Amino acid sequence: MSLKELQLPPLLHSESLSVSRGSQRHVTNGISRSKFIKTNAGKTSGNLLAWPAEVTNQIVQKPRGIKHHGSLTKPRFLEQLESHLKRELEALDTHGIKVQELRLQVFQEVFGYLIEEFKTYKPIFSAIKNEYDVTLAHLREQIRDLLPLRAKLVLVSEQCEKRILDQRVQERDELQAMKRDCQRLQRVIESMRGQQTALQIQVDHLKEDLATQYQLYRDERDARKLLITRISTMTSTQDTEHDDNNEEDESEDPVVVKMALQVCREDLTKVQVELNRLQAEYSDVVPRRDWDNRNHMHEETLIKLETLQTDFDQLKSEYDTLLEVHRQSAPAVLHSNQSVLQHGSDNKHIVTTPRPNWEQCSDILGGSERCKELFEGQSSQKRLEILLQQMNGQNEFFTGLGTSSDVPIYLQYEGKLKNLKIKKADVVRVIKDIWREKTSENEKNDDSRDLQMFLHSYLVEHYKDKAGEWAYSLMESIQNNLEDDLICLFNDILIGKVDESIYHGQTQLLSHLLKVLIQSDTTQCGSLTALEFSDALKKAFPLKADQDIEELLAVAKTELKSNGVRIAYQTLYTEDTDGRHKEFLSLVKKQATAERLQYISELRMQLEGKGEVDAEHLRTAFKTIDPSLDSETLDWNLGVAFQTKEGELRAQALNTEVVLQRLSVANVKRAGPK
Repeated sequence: MSLKELQLPPLLHSESLSVSRGSQRHVTNGISRSKFIKTNAGKTSGNLLAWPAEVTNQIVQKPRGIKHHGSLTKPRFLEQLESHLKRELEALDTHGIKVQELRLQVFQEVFGYLIEEFKTYKPIFSAIKNEYDVTLAHLREQIRDLLPLRAKLVLVSEQCEKRILDQRVQERDELQAMKRDCQRLQRVIESMRGQQTALQIQVDHLKEDLATQYQLYRDERDARKLLITRISTMTSTQDTEHDDNNEEDESEDPVVVKMALQVCREDLTKVQVELNRLQAEYSDVVPRRDWDNRNHMHEETLIKLETLQTDFDQLKSEYDTLLEVHRQSAPAVLHSNQSVLQHGSDNKHIVTTPRPNWEQCSDILGGSERCKELFEGQSSQKRLEILLQQMNGQNEFFTGLGTSSDVPIYLQYEGKLKNLKIKKADVVRVIKDIWREKTSENEKNDDSRDLQMFLHSYLVEHYKDKAGEWAYSLMESIQNNLEDDLICLFNDILIGKVDESIYHGQTQLLSHLLKVLIQSDTTQCGSLTALEFSDALKKAFPLKADQDIEELLAVAKTELKSNGVRIAYQTLYTEDTDGRHKEFLSLVKKQATAERLQYISELRMQLEGKGEVDAEHLRTAFKTIDPSLDSETLDWNLGVAFQTKEGELRAQALNTEVVLQRLSVANVKRAGPK
């Protein structure tokens, strides 16, 4: 189809006006800038049914023979659109947040007016506009989805960089520590090599001396044997009269002597080997004489012990008899004393008697503090009545609770059990011995036994048939001395009130502090200055506040009555007569307990509003309040919370209060800086 056969659509009224005014050459930018209409000559007019959608480009040839005088005039509609666009753009706030979207909206409105005005091209313009709107909406949606990812990407990038830096610092510290250990081991190796060289030189000298001495002994023995042989030969030749026989004997003597010498050397070698073997095998064996002496001394000691036990039982029975007589005669004595006092007041004279030492009754009354509490402000007569009342209240025998499963295993006994009336010092000694043996057992075995089971086996192993008496007597003494920290903690762990890790945590805490103090003592004189002591406390407890450090320093000075120059830190670890720690170590344990409860309080705030919590939520909460917590300690905390072993956590949820209660009675603490 040629250019002449192409029929353009009729112009609208507004377009015809524009053409009549001489603006035919400036209808649109796409039309005025072209010279020809590009069509395919091979296609028929049937392809132009959907005009103008099928027409892709229009090119109108610009007349060249027409000249305009003056300036070119724009169509009125174009001027109105430009003025409207200019006003709307000027009215926008250029400092707004969404100024670009507002500008786009203005242009969309102008484009809409243009579409409405040119109704012939409205379908293609509308399709173009719709496609742009859909594309913009799709891009906005993608931007909206990517904005949070961008923030998260920044956060993850920062966390990764921080972890990389921390890992580099940790690796650098570990590398430095390994280098120091390597240097120390190299010095030890060099020292051991020097010692080995010196010992080797001594061994060589000793071997030479032994060889020389052995040669001397062998020559001496050979000489003696030769002399004996010669004497024997001379004796035997005196009985013979023939010189020829004597010459034959003399000729045979060197051969016999040589053979005898060879046999003797072989025998000496065998004897020397046997002697070395005996010395190596029996070097640590106790001689029979020493064994018999020790056995005899042991038997004598057992006899003395049985004698002393018999005497003690007899004295105990006599004491019980006297106590019963005193109990029966106490009312009469009290009545007579009252009458004497009354009579003495009438005659206006004072009856004075020596005052007894009531502090000696502290063991019977359950400790010095309880004794002071009962006797404070009381007269001697009243104190005597209190003492008798307390002594009458102590039963001579216990009644076993039976062997049912409701009774603790260490108290599962029947019948009458004698009250041993154990003193407080003995209770402290037994408890420390129990903890020492249980700690040793825990180090050997991965699966530690419960304290009740261990206490039962301990009593059976140490006291055998009297295990029941010791169990009931020990529990009574523990109940009477609960004001002591060590005894109270043992009782709480025994009844399941707190976890056993509390005791081990306190022991490790005090041991760590002592180790740091010893390391800070460069002069090894057993004391530190106040500044060195404060620095050692900060090194041992890096998470403590300055106020707590100052409080510990003040208590240490007060306890040691120090003048502020030097502090004898080893004296702080001494115990009183009852086996209790003094004020400084008690304050250390008290502060550790307060820090542990504060740690649990922060965890409670982190889990606030959750009725139930599972292992993953609890792990996240721990990491939130304590980012430096290592994975091993975290797994142990989760095992305590859910009562399972490490590595066996399941996807189970428990009540939040139950979890927090279990953690509050265990040694759960904040991790220190790495």
